[in-house]
Amino acid sequence: MGAKPSSARCKDKGPRRMVFPRGRQQFSPWDDTLLSGKDPRSLLKRGMRHVSFSLVTKGMTDIPDFLWGLSEVQKLNLSHNQLRALPPEVGKLSRLVVLNLCGNRLRSLPREIGLLKSLKVLFVNMNCLTELPAELSACRSLEVLSLSHNCLSQLPASFADLSRLRKLNLSNNYFAHIPLCVFALKELDFLHVGSNRLENIAESIQCLVGLQIFIAESNNIHAFPRSLCLLTSLELLNLNNNDIQTLPDELYLLWRLGRIAWNPMDKGLHISHNPLSKPLPELVEGGLEMLFSYLKDKKHS
Repeated sequence: MGAKPSSARCKDKGPRRMVFPRGRQQFSPWDDTLLSGKDPRSLLKRGMRHVSFSLVTKGMTDIPDFLWGLSEVQKLNLSHNQLRALPPEVGKLSRLVVLNLCGNRLRSLPREIGLLKSLKVLFVNMNCLTELPAELSACRSLEVLSLSHNCLSQLPASFADLSRLRKLNLSNNYFAHIPLCVFALKELDFLHVGSNRLENIAESIQCLVGLQIFIAESNNIHAFPRSLCLLTSLELLNLNNNDIQTLPDELYLLWRLGRIAWNPMDKGLHISHNPLSKPLPELVEGGLEMLFSYLKDKKHS
């Protein structure tokens, strides 16, 4: 049974004592701009493709109000602060394409996030989320969604409407099963459900025909479903640290896996730390070609 996400991250830490350095107080660039009466738009970074704004690792518990007036912002990075809430005013930033809220203390997201019709990338990993608003499914342009390291156990059924979603990270949460809405996301090529509380993988996984990377390590999955073998686009399949004892004869259909993989970052079949029955452990040690040959012969004998 794999490691489970700690509930400790869902509890706020106690107040910290503030220590001020001697001498002249140092202000952040945005503090300095406001104090000198400059236009906050002077803080925007205008790149070749996007207008961006970043307040990373500032120790903020609240978002400065001037931000909601920067309507031209397309990439907003508020990661690694101590934000406990995202104000509904975020809906005013209608041009947002990328929103990074990673590493805060958010317990929920406002319904107004559904107003971000241009949003393509949303990082809300490493927070304290226990639920998500159904309105998030109105972000129909969303392609990348990271919800890892939170306290989630379900997703709104309306997430099935995120028809352009390609990459979804649900790892390190409290899911007992893969939410049904996930199987409606036909464009998914990356799905990470590792370090949850899964005991099985539903046959509906076969609906994700474009899946290239599927990670379900560190759960308590008891069986390798035959339906996984229908996902012939898979290049990385990670089922390490589960309770799998047998492998389906049809596994050889996943020829794109290429090899048995041992490094977590490598493409291939990851199947270590499972109680595989004999002779499977020896075959795995011998490599993917030997394993496939055995399973193919077994199927046709």
